[in-house]
Amino acid sequence: MSDYAVVNPATGETIKEYPTITDDELRGAIERADGAYKTWTASSTAAERAAIIRKVADLHSERREELAGIIVGEMGKPVEQALMEVDFAAEIYGFYADNAEELMADEQVKHFGGDGTAIVRRSAFGTLLGIMPWNFPYYQVARFAGPNIVIGNPILLKHAPQCPESAEAIQKIYDDAGAPAGVYNNIYATNDQIEWVIGDPRVHGVSVTGSERAGAAVAEIAGRNLKKVVLEMGGSDPFIVLGTDDIGTVAEQAAEARLDNTGQSCNAAKRFIVKDEYYDDFLAKFKEQVDGAKPGDPTSADTAVGPLSSEAAADRLEDQVNRAIAGGAEVVTGGKRDGNFFEPTILAGIEKGSEASQEEFFGPVAQVYKVQSEEEAVALANDTSFGLGSYLMTTDKEQADRVANQIEAGMVYINLVGADSPELPFGGFKRSGFGRELGNFGADEFVNKKLIRAAP
Repeated sequence: MSDYAVVNPATGETIKEYPTITDDELRGAIERADGAYKTWTASSTAAERAAIIRKVADLHSERREELAGIIVGEMGKPVEQALMEVDFAAEIYGFYADNAEELMADEQVKHFGGDGTAIVRRSAFGTLLGIMPWNFPYYQVARFAGPNIVIGNPILLKHAPQCPESAEAIQKIYDDAGAPAGVYNNIYATNDQIEWVIGDPRVHGVSVTGSERAGAAVAEIAGRNLKKVVLEMGGSDPFIVLGTDDIGTVAEQAAEARLDNTGQSCNAAKRFIVKDEYYDDFLAKFKEQVDGAKPGDPTSADTAVGPLSSEAAADRLEDQVNRAIAGGAEVVTGGKRDGNFFEPTILAGIEKGSEASQEEFFGPVAQVYKVQSEEEAVALANDTSFGLGSYLMTTDKEQADRVANQIEAGMVYINLVGADSPELPFGGFKRSGFGRELGNFGADEFVNKKLIRAAP
């Protein structure tokens, strides 16, 4: 079977295979991107580039049902969530289209004490390589490609091998939006090919969303070649309950934060850390919510939890759960697998510092911990090599500010879940990666911040 293939995870059926790009074809894609950088980037304005991205946004909206259907078949995302992903991708493109000129505007150097003027002018960085994962096929591409194309950075986009059809659909959108040749280039490349692509002097930077292993491998190659890299890796985000007037609502938010995308989100809540006085009520109501989310046909609008994305993903999660149980974890509910479907599961009694407490469970499995104090909650939340996002539930504003300052993560959400937005920076800390996407921070990673100092 080809490296790039659509294998329906709900049925195991191979739907379509796509040929891997040849070395000559890949060199041609790099040449086209470099040509676009030397011609289109130099001659176009931010407003003109924004017009392309505006059309990309509009085409996502116009084709939302077709696009959603593709990823239901590729990675088993429930159809209503797939539609929401397409809509969010359109919003991201719209944000960068609306704000392109402001994001690229000259910036006066503040507190400049000399004579004359000093400004920072943002200009294009050059051709970029994006390596994208399977769990959000459109959203991940939007948050990388949207800002960089309005900046003027041509894109080489290597999508996940199980998402070739959505990758093809995105390329068609850019073509239909009027993007000149070489501006956006979908490449069905192998890992071996990617190594020499990163080393090519015409490629100026790399952005990777994926596993620690993939990120470390790419960063090592990029470092050898003195290329800038942005990494968004995994997470084991804490969901800390320190205070609430409505434990039922908190349990609903907890289930939403854990089960979205069948639990296959880097920034999903994964470890639920609950103050002892709330623990029993939370666990009972959380179990009710989790028990009510039965895996089902991802093509049905009533389905909230679909299959895991592949047999390999189901094998990996099953092994993690079995090892956690062997290490003393208690199964509060769930724990069973049926093909690529995995019951939403709650594990309790996991020893702090154990193997299970340190792993990222990429699927609908929640870990619940009881703590005696705020200090213990913070220590447990930070007892991980990851540092992507976090969630904090409390009725005490001073406590919220105090705890948020202590959490070792790139993002803290207080008393809310599902609050991502195109305007807000997304990124992590520690082994969850470095760099930011979305908002003005996402448009500031791959730009040349050129100082222009002029005499009076």
